[in-house]
Amino acid sequence: MSSILAVQSIFQIIIIIIYIGLLGLSIYCLILFIKLAKRGIKALDIYIKKNHEL
Repeated sequence: MSSILAVQSIFQIIIIIIYIGLLGLSIYCLILFIKLAKRGIKALDIYIKKNHEL
């Protein structure tokens, strides 16, 4: 009976570690997306400024 509880607690710890890892990965992806959006806005501003002068 105690071996079943030990295995269950190990699985719970593994699930918590995976959950925290996925949470960290999602925050990292969000930061990368925000950086990409900022670069895209800069590039669009340069493009508009360059082609508006023509």
